[in-house]
Amino acid sequence: MKVIPYGTQEIHADDVEAVVGTLRSAWLTQGPAIEAFESSLVSATGSSAAVAVANATAALHLTCLAMGLGPGDRLWTSPNTFVASANCARYCGAMVDFVDIDPRTYNMSVEALRKKLERAAVVGELPKIVVPVHFSGQPCDMAAIHQLAQQYEFRIIEDAAHALGAEYRDEPVGNCRYSDATILSFHPVKIITTGEGGAVLTRDAELADRIRLLRSHGITRSPSAMTAPSEGGWYYQQVDLGFNYRMTDLQAALGTSQMKHLEDFIQRRRERADYYDRILEGNGIVLPWQADYGRSAWHLYVVQLSGREERKQVFDRMREAGILVNVHYIPVHLQPYYRDLGFEPGDFPEAERYYENAITLPLYPGLTSEQQSYIAETLRSAVLAHA
Repeated sequence: MKVIPYGTQEIHADDVEAVVGTLRSAWLTQGPAIEAFESSLVSATGSSAAVAVANATAALHLTCLAMGLGPGDRLWTSPNTFVASANCARYCGAMVDFVDIDPRTYNMSVEALRKKLERAAVVGELPKIVVPVHFSGQPCDMAAIHQLAQQYEFRIIEDAAHALGAEYRDEPVGNCRYSDATILSFHPVKIITTGEGGAVLTRDAELADRIRLLRSHGITRSPSAMTAPSEGGWYYQQVDLGFNYRMTDLQAALGTSQMKHLEDFIQRRRERADYYDRILEGNGIVLPWQADYGRSAWHLYVVQLSGREERKQVFDRMREAGILVNVHYIPVHLQPYYRDLGFEPGDFPEAERYYENAITLPLYPGLTSEQQSYIAETLRSAVLAHA
């Protein structure tokens, strides 16, 4: 039986040629392919700078560090995300809290954020950083979040791991018009891939320079930073405690080649999402809702069933049929690590309610209409069997 994954990469001949060409070059790491990839990201998003790193988790960590997040500080994010959106704060020794989601978009609720900020201001526990997550590729309402940031003086990191190619108010996600930085992921199931990889986008040149320093051990060869100018051309200095979070030239070459296919990838994802909308309508399944201020990149297509019991039976039947449905996500605050920090079931009811009903259907550019019809029919049969 041939299985249908929930997501997978699409590699073209020119992608292979780009990687092979780099293998035959003088640079496998820390070479010109990195800057070329970063330039392609700037061109596609309208940001001023891009810093490519080993993965999106590293991008989150470095951005938090570069913003000065540390012990005694607070970072707030969505509970409906992968754990990295919260873990980045813990890496810095900071406290984490969550903001419940909107029941339609599954993104951070602006109203819940507003109310939580009002309460936090009274007790002196405002966040230093808020990380809205563009879940499934649908943008958060960033203008509204930015307005709150101006009022309560927190910084914004957009977690756009799902959202390269998405649009907010007719502009590309990643341009950082309403944030300090945007994080991208290039894992194989994402919009484009570098194998593993991530990037930070920003309009803040000083922030970009700080992240570049921290991604490579905190070491500089810049003459302006040297305290021993009499040394020779071999000289370098570690001026901060950084990390080895670099991306290789092999990955960057693949990424630059993949970026040439970005518009096509997004168009085909949108076509497949539209097809799901048509063939699943009227089957007692809640389809993903789209806000009118943005256009999703459609990293995920998540439907809602009628509860945990039905979801498990449908999940099992579809897996048995070779359809590798998935669930995104178990709310972060329910993970054992965060339970040990004091979070409990019931803390964020909308995220928990969403999780009880959610199931992710396969969606990627190479998915065929025949496969989608098979997925839809299997889903209908599984739902009817439970009823």
